[in-house]
Formats: sequence, structure tokens, C-alpha cells
Amino acid sequence: MNPSFTADLMERARDKGPVTIGLVGAGQMGTDLIVQIALMQGIRIGAVAVRSRPQNAIAAALSAGHRLDELVEVANASAIDRAIETGRIAITTDLEALAAAGRIEVIIDATGHPESGAIVAEAAIRHGKHIVMLNVEADITIGRHFKAEAEKAGVIYTGAAGDEPAAALELVCFARTLGMTVVAAGKGKNNALNFDAVPDDYVAEATARDMNPRVLVEFVDGSKTMVEMVALANATGLEPDKPGLHGPRASKEELAEVLIPMSHGGVLSKRGCVDYTIGKGVAPGVFCVVEPNHPRVLERMTDLHVGKGPFFTLHRPYHLTSLETPLTAARAVLYGTADLQPLDHPVAETAAVAKRDLAPGTVLGRIGEYDYRGWSMRWADARRERLLPLGLAERARVTKPIRKGELLSHDNCAVDDSLTIVRLRRQLDLADQRFLKADAA
Repeated sequence: MNPSFTADLMERARDKGPVTIGLVGAGQMGTDLIVQIALMQGIRIGAVAVRSRPQNAIAAALSAGHRLDELVEVANASAIDRAIETGRIAITTDLEALAAAGRIEVIIDATGHPESGAIVAEAAIRHGKHIVMLNVEADITIGRHFKAEAEKAGVIYTGAAGDEPAAALELVCFARTLGMTVVAAGKGKNNALNFDAVPDDYVAEATARDMNPRVLVEFVDGSKTMVEMVALANATGLEPDKPGLHGPRASKEELAEVLIPMSHGGVLSKRGCVDYTIGKGVAPGVFCVVEPNHPRVLERMTDLHVGKGPFFTLHRPYHLTSLETPLTAARAVLYGTADLQPLDHPVAETAAVAKRDLAPGTVLGRIGEYDYRGWSMRWADARRERLLPLGLAERARVTKPIRKGELLSHDNCAVDDSLTIVRLRRQLDLADQRFLKADAA
């Protein structure tokens, strides 16, 4: 961490008061954020918006050490501002009120739900607020739209520090700045991998870990990993090497021997890929396999015991998820910078694949439930096959029989046109189509 960042936060708090955050969501991630921010200087929670249960936000704030008399339930933007001005935290069920409050400088979406993320980001940008998406599912679906809209509005749209895509991006940027070739980058998978996982089988584990079983299954069935690697791909230009990725059982010491080109004994068809490993010693961290471009650099890397060469693994052994996210919010306000943003044109997509046979008329549930899971692919391939993006699958209706293991598409599913995320993704797809036609011409 740059020591000047800490000094800048202290100076900001002294001159203008702390950076003031509006938080949306008080589940596991939201509670973590409320607790973490209470431990920091120069930054504070000004308001928390929840959909229907204010008591969840109140319980989270109390667990962070706030007193009950420091919390106030409010219903409009002016009441939020008054609460902040008197040093209290406003609790509301009105997202628009939080977004419109003048004292709120940056909004963090901690819902983890694609449709909710779309609504939160749209409201934040409309009201001139920076937006931090601790919601990779929404980002991979329509993040490019919000990046462009935020630029027009003069605010920052960014993914969150602490999530694996941003953590891995740090390594990719480090390697590229040093003039090294990035061969592969990704994460170690934290949870056991079971493509057939459903919530019913993970109630006990989820309860022991203070998690929602559906959220746990999103990790276990591979959906979260696929989503995160697509976010990393679309922020760096690195591509999935194959549908579903390789996911080798490669330990930290083996990465530089496995996630390398086949011509050198590895599994990759080319340099420049995203992937994950289920091998030991990598999770809960992220990695970047690099190739030095000069014999002298290779010699030094070997001499420094980074590895045997000619490929080397850079490894960050941790990611702190929501505990790091406040840093992104502060940087957006202080410096106008983003920690993770999609490129203007994508290279990867997370499609949806059936977890069971699906009959026509079935209305699909949420990610991490019973119907489908995520599947990473090259964007051009998913586009050509008209595959259904994972973030649009919820509430879609099956129109043709789909077998377990079959990919969901716009030819066998009809999306829910009432969803904000569907409307915004259609706008993106139309823009992409114009770009593809112009490029072909």
C-alpha cells in the first residue's frame, strides 16, 4: 500500500471530512464492509440501503461497534443527508434516496445479484455518484455499458479490490510494466469443485460458515470461478483457452510447467490465457505465469529463486474480498481512478449450462440454485452460437427441451424482458453488432 494513500485519506478527513460511502446490501459482504470501514480512518459509511429488512443493516452496524442511537431509519434523500451531517448512519429501503443524497460520494453494490447490480449502478451514475461493483455477475454482463455511462457523467465505474479479478490484474499489470509476456493468469479455487452441486446438499456447511446455501453453491459448482475469470479476461484481453477452462490440478510450484504452451509441455494452445487451478498452495491467492524476454532477466529470475524457468509464477497468496473494497471506494473519490474496468470490447463471456434436464415452460432460478451453472468461453464463440449470458438466465423461460450439460441459448430460452439487466444488455449487443459490421466492412 502506498503510504501517501494513507496520508491522503487523513488529509481529506481533516480538510473535508471522511470519504462517505453509500452501501447497498447488508448480507455477508455488506456486513463485512460495515465492520471493516468502522475500523478505518478517513472513510465512513453514511447510509445503507436494503431491499426489505432494515434490521439486517442495523444488526451489521451494531456488530461493527456502532451504538443504536447512531443509527436512524429514513425514507428520503434529505433525511439521509441530515443523518450524515449529525454523524449518524442512515438506514433505508429506498435505493433512489440513497443515490440522490448529496452527502453520499460513492456507492458500493454488495448485493451479488445481477439484476440488483444493474439497478444500483444505473441509479448511482444517474445521480452523479462513483460506483464500486462488488458484484462480478453484473459487471461481466453489462459492465461496459456502465463504464461508458460513468465516463459521460464524469464519475468512476470500477470493480472492487479484494476480489480475485482485481487482485490478479495487479500481477498482470506488474508483469506487463516490466516487459514480461503474460502467459496465463488466474486464481486458485478456494472451494471443492462439484459441477452438480445444489443448495440442498450444502445447508450444513453453509450454516457453519454463516453463508446462504445458494451463495456457497455458486462457488462450489464453478460458476463464481467462471465469472471471475471472464472479468479478468475482459479487463486484460487474456482469453479462455477452451470452453470451461482447463482447471488443472497444478500446485503453486507446478503452474509454470502446466499453464504454459503445449510446445513447451503445457496445456495451453497459446500464450495469453485466463484459467484456474485446483492444485495445492495457490488458493486463496491469484497467480500470473510470465515469460521473461531477455536471457539476462531469465538469469536473474532464476538466481532469485522465483522458479526454474523459462516460465515463472508470480503469486499473491491472498485476496481479502470485501475487506479490501473500501480502498477502491476511497481511490475513486480521492484520485478518480478505477481498480478494475472492462475493456471497450470483450474477449470472454460466461454462458449458462444446464445442471439438470429442463422442460419447456420452466422458469429458471438464480445462479447457484438447481437449473444452471456458469461456463466460460471466448466471446466471439458465445456470440456466434447465440448463447445466453449467465447474468440474463434468472427468470428466463425454457422454450425447448434442454438436456443436462447443454448450453442455454436465445434459441432455447426466452429472457425476461422486464429486467433492467436484459434491457441494458440488449443495448450493448446492438452496439456490438454495429461494431462487428463496421469491422467486417
